[in-house]
Amino acid sequence: MVQVIHHALSAEGTGPVDYNSAWAFQRQLHQQVVDGEHPGAVLLLEHFPVFTAGKRTDPLHKPLDGTPVIEVDRGGSITWHGPGQLVVYPILRLPQRVYVGDLVRRLERMVMATCADFAVSTVPVTGRSGVWVPERDGMPERKICAIGLRVARGVSMHGVALNCDADLSWFQRIVPCGIGDAGVTSLTEEAGRLVSVSDVVPVIEGRIAEYFQDWGAPRATDQTSKLSTGASS
Repeated sequence: MVQVIHHALSAEGTGPVDYNSAWAFQRQLHQQVVDGEHPGAVLLLEHFPVFTAGKRTDPLHKPLDGTPVIEVDRGGSITWHGPGQLVVYPILRLPQRVYVGDLVRRLERMVMATCADFAVSTVPVTGRSGVWVPERDGMPERKICAIGLRVARGVSMHGVALNCDADLSWFQRIVPCGIGDAGVTSLTEEAGRLVSVSDVVPVIEGRIAEYFQDWGAPRATDQTSKLSTGASS
């Protein structure tokens, strides 16, 4: 069973994580997996509010007010991370004959199953990565989960961002994922009740075990790891 690591800033194991700190940890763990020093793990966390831009970001899709954007080495375009959004980073060696597109599809199915556990129906959309709530009642397709990956030397990093009870107004400052003809939504919006990150974590842990049971070496499934915002912790 693949290891799941919960990242937090506090000793209590709760709280958002600075994006650059988490990215540095991803790179460190990625190198350990590449070198055969670690079997791989899936990181679960929330971030402080931040915009990140993948390799395909059009400059016109960034905030026009000069808000800082972190340029990252994943695929995809610009997105937002912040409180109320559960981020899942699989730092895993891809099995033989499994390619980046296969991993994207597997992550989509994992998130769709998680959404279904909260009675939210979702679909993949041809030609668009991520997980979507289908068009209905005059409303356009709405993205509930973004996916952006990088695979280097056979090991993945970055991952998925599932909106639980996030403040969706942040997305109004950008063209999310470079898609201007669709909306953004959350589990809370679609379920008609509060669905927090803490509600989703145990559910998605079960789905990770289901969809990635044959990935990585057997290890303890939970470990709390602290990250800092630059100061010692």
